[in-house]
Amino acid sequence: MALSTILDRFSEPETLKMAKMGRELRAKGFDIIDLSLGEPDFNTPLHIKEAAKRAIDENYSHYTPVAGFMDLREAICQKLKKDNGLEYQPQQIVVSTGAKQCIANAMLALLDQGDEIIIPTPYWVSYSEIARLSGGKVIFLNAKAADGFKITPQQLEDAITTQTKLFIFSSPCNPTGAVYSKEELKALADVFAKHPNIYVISDEIYEYINFEKNSDERRESIAQFDAIKDRVIIVNGMSKSFAMTGWRIGYSASNMEISKACEKIQGQFTSGTNAIAQRASITALNESFEPTFEMVQQFKARKERIFELLKDLPNLKTIEPTGAFYIFPEVKYYFGKKDGDNIIKDSTDLCMYLLNTCHVSTVAGASFGAPDHIRISFANNLSNIEEGFRRLKKGLDQLK
Repeated sequence: MALSTILDRFSEPETLKMAKMGRELRAKGFDIIDLSLGEPDFNTPLHIKEAAKRAIDENYSHYTPVAGFMDLREAICQKLKKDNGLEYQPQQIVVSTGAKQCIANAMLALLDQGDEIIIPTPYWVSYSEIARLSGGKVIFLNAKAADGFKITPQQLEDAITTQTKLFIFSSPCNPTGAVYSKEELKALADVFAKHPNIYVISDEIYEYINFEKNSDERRESIAQFDAIKDRVIIVNGMSKSFAMTGWRIGYSASNMEISKACEKIQGQFTSGTNAIAQRASITALNESFEPTFEMVQQFKARKERIFELLKDLPNLKTIEPTGAFYIFPEVKYYFGKKDGDNIIKDSTDLCMYLLNTCHVSTVAGASFGAPDHIRISFANNLSNIEEGFRRLKKGLDQLK
């Protein structure tokens, strides 16, 4: 078939690919422990589900405004003011079918063919592929483990060229769990302040899953710095912090011109987002966050347990994450080792070995821009995590 060449610009997300392979093995009767997906294993809190039921009874079954219900956009503005100290108007908010669509809207609105987009690595797998779909030229910037997987202002300055149009990053970061402090964000903002033609997408989807913040502490955003605020597009959503992955609600906050551009683009792709999910999201943002912070405490306990388990796996070299729900160990020690006649050449081979032999699903680091690493999620219960690490130890010890 003569399919479009646009398909050659990007690849399937490795995270979804590994989850799909795990499901296929599970369907064949194998007991697969999933440590690959970035999905909280918690159910959506009851008060949010009840709000959705009310919305059905109240006949919220019609098309919604492209940019989202006004009262949801108002709730998002209130959240941004309360938790981030940021002032936005509802007209600057666009509600989308997940944060991924927010990123796509922003990139399509900003990038022309050949415009450069700087992406610090390790990075979330879809940043580069959406950028390529949008015609952008991807420039990777390596954040080192020795620096806590965070780039330095000098690295950023050195990467900027006359063609640089956009920068995208996440904090807390998927896949490393790194979190930029206010001082570190200020140092990056000072660089951007010298380059008025560069825009910043700040992916803040994991903002509440922060192990160093108390529930009442402000969440740091690079948009807090006045010199660059109008060039920042905040991306956030309901999936991670409210255990609402399947509800598919994301939102962006930006200057009025960009928000209108995102709304125009979304109007031709999906139009307005699901009505029931929007009504539930209003309740999530306006009512108690206690379930969110209880969930974060459980993630923190899992992280601490994982670092106890890692003592039996000294060849998995990793830094301790301060946010999100992943560890991102270096696994070079196992390259060149064998499982019988099979040689582990890279992290992809290792992940396939762990899946097919140990029946534990992880994700290779190559798709995150870090080929010597793998991502292990702790968005699973403690029992599964402990069994998963038992299998990992047994399988890795067999490699000679």
